[in-house]
Amino acid sequence: MSRITSNVPAVVAQRHLRVSQRDLGVSLERLSSGLRINRGSDDPAGLIVSERLRAEIEGLGQAIKNSERAINVIATTEGALAEVNALLKDVQALIVEAANEGAFSPEEVDANQLQIDSAIESIGRIANVTTFAGRKLLDGSLDYITSSVNSTLLADVNVLGAKFGTRSFVPVEVQVTQSAQKAQLAYTGTVPLTNAVSIDVQGSEGIVTLSFPASATTSDMVGMVNNQTDACGISARASGTAMVFQSRGYGSQDFVRVDPVVGSAPFQVMDTKDSGTKTQANGQDALGTINGYATIGDGLTLGLDSFLLDIDLTLDESLGIGSTTFEITGGGSLFQLGPRVNTNQQENIGVKAVHPNKLGNRLSGFLSYITSGQSHALRERNFQGASDIINVAIDQVTTLRGRLGAFERNTLNPNINQLQITIENLTSSESVIRDTDFADETTELTRAQILVQAGTSILAIANAQQQNVLSLLGG
Repeated sequence: MSRITSNVPAVVAQRHLRVSQRDLGVSLERLSSGLRINRGSDDPAGLIVSERLRAEIEGLGQAIKNSERAINVIATTEGALAEVNALLKDVQALIVEAANEGAFSPEEVDANQLQIDSAIESIGRIANVTTFAGRKLLDGSLDYITSSVNSTLLADVNVLGAKFGTRSFVPVEVQVTQSAQKAQLAYTGTVPLTNAVSIDVQGSEGIVTLSFPASATTSDMVGMVNNQTDACGISARASGTAMVFQSRGYGSQDFVRVDPVVGSAPFQVMDTKDSGTKTQANGQDALGTINGYATIGDGLTLGLDSFLLDIDLTLDESLGIGSTTFEITGGGSLFQLGPRVNTNQQENIGVKAVHPNKLGNRLSGFLSYITSGQSHALRERNFQGASDIINVAIDQVTTLRGRLGAFERNTLNPNINQLQITIENLTSSESVIRDTDFADETTELTRAQILVQAGTSILAIANAQQQNVLSLLGG
């Protein structure tokens, strides 16, 4: 068939050549970009999945950066708290030194007081100037805000962590089912004493030996015991015709023990809780619930560590068995640790102020009480009370450092490790979908190159076939 108007073989060759050139272009683009999917038409379904994976990877990457920044904040806070701890230990040493009155002159005690004032002033300055990118860390701005706290029932409220979710506040209901008690032993024998007696009185602070003369009255014995309270941690009081020995502190860790000295006259005492004759009695921890959850009691302290609320409460001695409520209305330091913004991927932790007016509590007193002119200054000679305040303050700062360290070690570092592993797996999945397989693509490139070259040659042959018509016209 010899037609020249329509060169069908050339049209067919052109179509195949166009396909081969398109395949060659795709291969060159994939090899030059390193991506198998460069536009939606390359793989629509693969593009959707890979873009979702990329979004997740970006979110995970930012979550890792957030966690690393949180570690920097924690490290800055903990470093400042370490300095506060060191200053508190210096103050403690100065108080113990000043208590050595037999070897220290009043002028030396005054010099110690100047050092204490300077150290406490430095603690206040650290609380006010410790910042991270303009965010103050130890002035109380990262502490939780509470309202409606009945201070006559709760001596101290320390909110360590709270999850608000969609709520504007967190209600807290405290129900005390067992009150904290001091350890108590009662002497109900004959008063005045008919015989002289010597007894060992032991408490959490130590043991002392007391000798009561014959005809000693309840008042005489109470006075002698109370003169040694600092040495043994036991005080005494009159209760009708009886005398009651009691520990200074509350809870099962505090005890009172009374034993007659060997060879002395009998001196029988009984536990006031069960009326049994005993030589030793222990105190009782408070027990109860917070928001319906059973708490851990330690003397007057109730603690709860749950997913939604982490809190420590110190009960006032007047609360006994009963209930009280208050609200957590805001505050805390919120850390976004996951790729999605929801409460399951956030952690909220509170950082109390370490200002001298905040370190301590209402039961023992506050750090500012130890400064010049205050109730526990060295000139007042209340060395044990001042030492108790320092011990409470050291416990508070040390506990806060431990909580921050646990948050970094058990939450932030594992979170970073887990996120990095997730990124590795998601990146691998995204690579399988989107990245170019060079071994496979170079094979396709070679195939496309051969087809383009062959197609070009065939198109030339197809066009040359039209020349055969001229032989017919010339004949």
